Amino acid sequence: MDVMPLLLLVAGSAAVAGAARRTPVPGPLLLVAAGLAAAYIPGVPDYTLDPHIVLPLLLPPLLHTAALESSYLDLRANLRPVALLSVGYVLFATVVVGYAAYLVIPDLPLAAALVLGAVIAPPDAVAATAIARKLGLPNRITTILQGESLVNDATAITAYKVALAAAAGVGATWTDGIREFAVAALGGIGVGVVLMIPLHWLRCRLRDAPLLENTLSLLIPFVAYQVAEQFGASGVLAVVVVGLYLGHRSWQVDFETRLQEEAVWKMVSFVLESTVFALIGLQLPVVLRGLGEFSGEQAAWYAVVVFVVAVIARFVWVFPATFVPRLSARVREREPGTNWKAPVIVGWAGMRGVVSLAIAFSVPVAVRDGDAFPARNLVLFLTFTTVIGTLVVQGLTLPPLIRALRLPARDVRAETLAEAQAQNEASRAAERRLDELLAEEHNALPGPLADRLRTVMERRRNAVWERLGTVHEVTGESADDTYRRLAREMIDAERKVFVGLRDARRIDDEMLRVLLKRLDLEEAAAYREGADTP
Repeated sequence: MDVMPLLLLVAGSAAVAGAARRTPVPGPLLLVAAGLAAAYIPGVPDYTLDPHIVLPLLLPPLLHTAALESSYLDLRANLRPVALLSVGYVLFATVVVGYAAYLVIPDLPLAAALVLGAVIAPPDAVAATAIARKLGLPNRITTILQGESLVNDATAITAYKVALAAAAGVGATWTDGIREFAVAALGGIGVGVVLMIPLHWLRCRLRDAPLLENTLSLLIPFVAYQVAEQFGASGVLAVVVVGLYLGHRSWQVDFETRLQEEAVWKMVSFVLESTVFALIGLQLPVVLRGLGEFSGEQAAWYAVVVFVVAVIARFVWVFPATFVPRLSARVREREPGTNWKAPVIVGWAGMRGVVSLAIAFSVPVAVRDGDAFPARNLVLFLTFTTVIGTLVVQGLTLPPLIRALRLPARDVRAETLAEAQAQNEASRAAERRLDELLAEEHNALPGPLADRLRTVMERRRNAVWERLGTVHEVTGESADDTYRRLAREMIDAERKVFVGLRDARRIDDEMLRVLLKRLDLEEAAAYREGADTP
């Protein structure tokens, strides 16, 4: 097996993603453009998407990472809009896009057209949420986009299976379709509920074994996905349910495991997201080779129609889904700040991604009776053009659209104040607990050590408040910024001394690693006190 193409793909994708951070262009768009350009460089291997790899091997960890980082409480508070987008909109887009293709493309059976609709229906919110965070969109819009992307793949895959059964001549009925949806949804949620508690229990019992816990963490999304699929249920929903639960309960896991797990999943997410967006662009030669009977002019016309219908269909769904529920006084009271700007953003943030392409490549070459699947190569082409079109057109115009609408930005000062108040309450609780512990004879400490504990606690309490204070006239730093910079300078001085002592053979490498690890933890603590702030 030649692994060089895979290494080149991963390394090239990571390099482009890293370079994208220094440009105003969103990373996913630059990766797709790089893939399109690389596809025609002589000697570049043929990277054909394999749905048997993308769906069971790439999708679960991406969903798991997104679920871990999502807020269960925020998603529950926005359950209605998330459900209307991730289920209602996907089914609506399946029908609308499919029927439009059926009307425009001669001799395309309705069932095959609905297969195309189901393939194109689910947006991929990776690019949209990245832009939303970068531009400081209100948390509710970001939460809705994230929640939609967690669940819509399950709806689309189920709709695809039903439409494919009809196209293959299996004779699927409306009853069969409803049953398929019920089994997939309820079964996927059920498998997730059954797995989430024992998996969390096991993670909590593996204390003092962070390597073993993180190995388990890496296996969890694949286990949840495969178990659900074995029962004919939705692996996507199983992964999401387990991920949301584990993320919500992550505070109960050992601290060292949390620190390692965060770093591991950030790396996995970065590599996989970079790779899949580059793979999208690399599919162009594969898609164009299969057009066959359709002329370039015909295919381009069909692509424009499908793209426009897909974009318009989202707005047609999003606006009524936003404002019709507000006829209820209860909804208006719960969501007082909703106006026309939010649905415009959500409607335009409908970029498609690698899941649509993976599903399209899984369309069989032949149907049940041995005949070729109707216009399979055209389905691949239209999926590809819709994915590229939405990523480029909507991805490039979404940031200026957000700026033009002037949505209320996040109130950084109010968020910092809330953080400071929360830290103050926690510090008071810690202080009371310390007094209780020191009052017990077996917890007696020398005065300087007890004072050190109080100093550390006081430092945590004051750190957030200091960010609200004035800044230095010359450096522009807050007192907290200066504190962290000086702490890192001191640690760096210590690190150089340790390395010098090792080079002089006064300490060995094993001792150096112990000393450097201690400094690394202290530097990470000093950095994270300010790095995770708004």
